[in-house]
Amino acid sequence: MFGQSQPEQEFEQMPYTPENVVVWAEIPVTDMARSIAFYNAVLNTELTLDDSGPNPMAVLPTADKAGVAGHLYPGKPAPEGTGPTIHLACPDALSAARARVEQAGGKVVSGVMEIPDGLFFYCLDPDGNSIGLFTR
Repeated sequence: MFGQSQPEQEFEQMPYTPENVVVWAEIPVTDMARSIAFYNAVLNTELTLDDSGPNPMAVLPTADKAGVAGHLYPGKPAPEGTGPTIHLACPDALSAARARVEQAGGKVVSGVMEIPDGLFFYCLDPDGNSIGLFTR
């Protein structure tokens, strides 16, 4: 009946375990051309500017075009090193990637760290966004 509250039914909550907890990442940048050049160089990939939607963006490509990815977009990054960190797949040896970060205008901010799943290091892109480069 309208206006009367119904008792809530209790359901047993099943744990939710998705295939990928992260489904998309957005990286705010102040200069799209500079940022596309940085990520192309560091990741040895081909981001291209897409102006077809309501906002320009450059999508981080995946092999099957259906994997977890993200994009760069014109926005205001958090102050240097204070925002969230996204870890990206490194295309080759971390030592080579570390050199490319610096050559492309970024900043390496840690040594290589080993965890059970692989190796990574932290760096900042030219806007101060925190990224980790990861390899197995």
